[in-house]
Formats: sequence, C-alpha cells, structure tokens
Amino acid sequence: MTSKEVIEWNEEQVKEMQDKLLAWYDQEKRLLPWRENKDPYRIWVSEIMLQQTQVVTVIPYFHRFLEWFPTIKDLAEADEDKLLKAWEGLGYYSRVRNMQEAAKTIVEKFGGKMPDNLKDLLSLKGIGPYTAGAIASIAFDLPEPAVDGNVMRVYSRLFCIEDDIADPKSRKIFEQKVRETISHDRPGDFNQALMDLGATICTPTSPKIEIDPLKDLYEAHKQGRLEEFPVKKKKIKTVPMYYVALAIQNEKGEYLLRKRPSDGLLADMWTFPLLEVSKAAYEEMVKDWKNYQLDTKEPTLFDFVADETASLLTGCFLAKLVDKQPKIVWQKQPIGEATHIFSHRKWHLLLASGFEKDQEKILLEESDVWASKTDFDDFVFPKPQQKMVAILNKKGINSAT
Repeated sequence: MTSKEVIEWNEEQVKEMQDKLLAWYDQEKRLLPWRENKDPYRIWVSEIMLQQTQVVTVIPYFHRFLEWFPTIKDLAEADEDKLLKAWEGLGYYSRVRNMQEAAKTIVEKFGGKMPDNLKDLLSLKGIGPYTAGAIASIAFDLPEPAVDGNVMRVYSRLFCIEDDIADPKSRKIFEQKVRETISHDRPGDFNQALMDLGATICTPTSPKIEIDPLKDLYEAHKQGRLEEFPVKKKKIKTVPMYYVALAIQNEKGEYLLRKRPSDGLLADMWTFPLLEVSKAAYEEMVKDWKNYQLDTKEPTLFDFVADETASLLTGCFLAKLVDKQPKIVWQKQPIGEATHIFSHRKWHLLLASGFEKDQEKILLEESDVWASKTDFDDFVFPKPQQKMVAILNKKGINSAT
C-alpha cells in the first residue's frame, strides 16, 4: 500500500479515536513539570530539550534552565558561557544557541511575548513544524499537528502508511492525517496524548497492544502486521574518528585546556588538546596498551605518538622559540579510553597523561588556559571531555613532583 492508498475514516471513526485517546490520557498522562500550565515559554524550552533526549534526563535540566533564565528576556540577554553551561550534557548545542537567537527576535519583534500563530512561530530560529505545532496547540489551543517520531509510529499503524518516516517528504502525509483526526476542542491534550501513547504503549518494538486504547483501530494490527510499521530506512552510519587526548599538567597540578573554534562541532567549548591519529595507529596503541608489561624495554607506538605530541605542542606554542622545547614527561601508556557518538560521527579517545617540567614552560595561545580541577565547573565541557575527566578522577591522577 502506498501513500495514495492510505485508509480514510468517517466522522464516527474519528470521534471514536478522539474519545478513546483523550479518555486514556486523562487517566494515564505523565506528570511532567512543563505540563503544570500553558506557558508557551516553558513548552518551548521543554520541546527543544526533548529533541534527541529522554524525558528523565531533561527534567533536572528544565528546572535549572527556568531558574537561571525565568523569562524570554532573560534568555535573550544571557551570557553565552552561562547559556552553554546550562545546556552542558544535553548535546546538540546549536539548539540552545538557536533558542537565544529566537528569544532576541521575540524581544525585538514581538515585545517579549511568544507569538500565538503558526506563521510567526515558524519564523523563529530553531523552531520547525513539530515545535511550532506543539506550542500552537498546547499553549494557544490551535488545532495544529505536532508530528514527531512517536506520532508517525502511531499513525503508520493506524492507517498502514508505508511511506518511509525517515524521508522528510513523508511528514506532510502524517501531518495531513493528524489534521483530519485532531480534536478541535482539546488539540493540545490530543497532541500530548499521542506523544505519551507512542512513548509508553505504541513503542517501536514489542508494543503493548493489549492495553492500547486504540487497539481496535489499528489497521496494521487487524492485518497482523503491527511490527512492520513504521517503515524506516537504515540510519546513516557514523564516521569513526580517532584521537589521543592530552591531559597535561604543570607544576601546580593545573591542566591545559583548549577552547574549540567558534564554528563547527562543539563550538566554543573546552577540551584537552586532541591529536588526531589514524585508525591503524589507534588500534595498535590500544593493542600495546592492553598487552603492556611493566618491565618491557621495547618502545611502543604510544611512545612515538607521545614524541609527536611534544613536537606538535612545540610547534603550536613555541613557534618563535624553535630552539627551546618544553619538557613533557608522559606516562608510558594511555590511562584510559572513551568513546562518544555524535549524530554522524563516533569519537574514539585514548587519554594520555603528561607533566610539564618547569625548565621550559609551554607558551599558551589565546585559545588555551591552565585550570585546576576545582575550576572545571567554570568551563563548558562537552560529553567527550566529561568522560575524560571521569577517567582522571577514577585513576586519581596527580601532578608530578
């Protein structure tokens, strides 16, 4: 069956679906902090946070964000470092940067109040059809669809829609079906009920059909094909990248931190300096590391990389002092390994621990600072850096004496 053959319902079937769904929602709805009222700002913040993030993770972030930035004006005027700190750990930092841009527009163009119509909502940076539909329906009672993965899953099973939900062109098909069935009396509750149903009952695998309020309406269930829906193409494979992360301390026990560029991945965030290596080199280092014997006298590939790292630091920080090289004493082997998956990349990180000797100090660039562990909370660390700090804490690394 193709999109041209999607099943149509009569008014009685639509009413039955609305009644069953909303009755279930009234009894089973999740008690979430952003549902305490219809404040469009709170709804906006929650919906942006919930993109790519589970509800249980979002709740403490939501409370802190509203405490730090209680109004749209506060968000518009927020210091970027504090803004990123509020988002630290949620990932996809462009989301919160876009929110601030949108907040500035709301202050400048709409008097600090969230616009109450779909066209103006869609004009704001970072607000797409789903978020606009959620705000419009929940905050302003407009019968607008809010179609996310949960909703597409429910509707694909209700109507046996075989269009690929990963294809952006399919969204209009689902939006049209929601428009045909949405409650005009309670559009916000209707959309939230669909979200809850998809998240808790009509799940991607092993759907709980026996307790689903819409079980008698699923065409896919009638045909014995429930788990064939939704149709979704395979995800794009992540591209692996391999790094040696340089945890370098000075004689004060402070660590060298480097601020990333203002554009690109993890923009304006702080990490240890990262040395990119080939997959073969990385795997060889891991092999040497896991088979390492304390009494070995044979050099390992890590020794070579450590030398290259020292040269790299010399080249970066002491370009004008070619004859003076900082002395960095490296631990013989990496002290830990971490991985982190972004949307289309997977970072593999080996953490190297080194100590700068005070005879020839590293000369910092503008993007580098020395910072003690007690000051780490003042810096915005992305998830990979947080994982590396956790390794340091677990190993109990202290400065050399």
